[in-house]
Amino acid sequence: MVLLRASKKPVPKRGNPWAPARWVGFLKRVVLHPVRIVPLAYLCMISIGTLLLMLPAARTEDAGGGFMPALFTAVSAVCVTGLVTVDTPTFWTPFGHTVILGLIQAGGFGIMSLGTLLALMLRKKIGLHGQLVAQSETHTLNLGDVRGVLFRVARIMLLFEGATAIFLAGRYWIAYQENPLEALWHGVFHAVSAFNNAGFALYSDNLIGFAQDPWIIIPICLALISGGLGFPVLIELRRQGFRFGSWTVHARLTIYGTIALLFLGTLMFAAVEWNRQETLGGFSPGGKLLAALAGGVFPRTAGFNSIDYAAAASETLFITDILMFIGGGSAGTAGGIKIATFLVLGYSIWNEVRGNGQVNIAHRSISSSVQRQALTVALLGVAAVIIGTLLLLTFTDHTLEKTLFEATSAFGTVGLSAGITAGLPTNAQVVLIVLMFLGRIGTVTVSTALALSLRPRLFRLPEERPIIG
Repeated sequence: MVLLRASKKPVPKRGNPWAPARWVGFLKRVVLHPVRIVPLAYLCMISIGTLLLMLPAARTEDAGGGFMPALFTAVSAVCVTGLVTVDTPTFWTPFGHTVILGLIQAGGFGIMSLGTLLALMLRKKIGLHGQLVAQSETHTLNLGDVRGVLFRVARIMLLFEGATAIFLAGRYWIAYQENPLEALWHGVFHAVSAFNNAGFALYSDNLIGFAQDPWIIIPICLALISGGLGFPVLIELRRQGFRFGSWTVHARLTIYGTIALLFLGTLMFAAVEWNRQETLGGFSPGGKLLAALAGGVFPRTAGFNSIDYAAAASETLFITDILMFIGGGSAGTAGGIKIATFLVLGYSIWNEVRGNGQVNIAHRSISSSVQRQALTVALLGVAAVIIGTLLLLTFTDHTLEKTLFEATSAFGTVGLSAGITAGLPTNAQVVLIVLMFLGRIGTVTVSTALALSLRPRLFRLPEERPIIG
C-alpha cells in the first residue's frame, strides 16, 4: 500500500500592515474618495484662511487679537455665509479684506472645481479621479464633459462678477464721490460677495445706507439671483435661452421656484413692514418697494441686509426663516436645502394625497431614489437647525425667535442676523461655525454620497405596512 502525502499549498504571505503601499491604498479608497475629499479641501482652505487672518497685517491696530474672530470669519467666508462677529470694515485691514475676498471666491467656485481648473490649465489633462472629484462638486452627470463644464463655470462667474463690479464702481464713484481706486475696490468686493451669495460688505451698516438706491440694490440682487440659480441652470439658459419647452425638469423647478419664492417673499415682507417706523415707515413709496424687493431677495442665502433685522417684526423673521431654509438652486453659490429639493417633496406630497403612485413633473417621472434623497436632505437640515437652536438656547439667554433665526441663517449659509451673533459666547459661536460648515458641505456631501452609493438589490424582503398617522 502506497501512502500519498497531501501536497501542501504554499500559504500566501501577509504583507506588512505598516507598509507605505498599504497606507497609500487606504488613503485612495477611504480618505481620498471624491465624496470625502470635498469637505477635507474646505477644511484645508478654512485653516489657511484662519492663519492668514491671524496675522498682524490682517487686523487694524485697534482690533483685538484672538483665534475665534479669525476662525469664524474664515468659515463664514469659505462657506459663503456672511455672518460676522466683528465689524468687517474696521476690524480688518485691506490685506484682511483681500483674504476674505479670496476665501469667498474659492468657496463659491468650489475648492475642487478651482483645483481641477488649475490642473487643466497647467497640465492640459485630468485623470479619472480628478473628474470624479469635480463631478461631486459641480453635479456634472457626464464625466467626459467635466473639462468643458469647469471652463464654462469660470467664464460665467467672471462675466457676472465683472459686469456687476463695473456697474457698482461707477455708482460709487459718481454718486458717492469715492475716489476711482476705492470705488473700483468696493465694486469688485461687493460684486464677488453678491454673486457668491456671501453677504460680506465693506460698510458697517452693510447695505442699510443704500436701502433706497436702486442703482446699488438692483445690480446686487441680479448678481445674487444669478449665482443662486446654480451653474447647471445658467449653462442651460446659455444653451437653450428662453425656449421653455426645451428646459430640463431641474431648470424648470429652479427657475419657476425662484420666481415664485421671490414674489411671495417680497409681497409678505411689504405687507408686514410697510408702515412700521422701525423699518420701512420713513421710506418713500419707491424706497419701500425697493426695500421690500431686497427683503424678498436677500434671505435667499444672500446675507446682505438693507434694514435692521433686529428691529423687524416677528412675522418677518418667521417668513425669512422659511426662505433661508429653502435656499436657492443646486450646484450654485446658494445654500439651504435647495429649491429643487423642496419642490420635489411638494410634488411627492401632492401626488400622495391624490393617490398617484408615480410622481410626475413636466411630463417626466421622478424616481423613488430622487424622492428619498430629497427627503433625507430635508430631514437632516431640519435636524441640524433644531439641534443648533437648542444648543444656542442652552448657551445663551436669547429668545427662541432670535436663536432660531441665527441657526437657520447659519445652516442656510445666508448671513442675516437678528443682532445677536457679535455678542455670542465662544461655545455658541462654535455652534454657528458647525452649522455653516454643514450647510455648505453637508447637503452636497450627503446628496452626492447617496447618488454614488445607489446599487441594485438582488432580493426583496416581504412587505409590511406600519400604521402611519
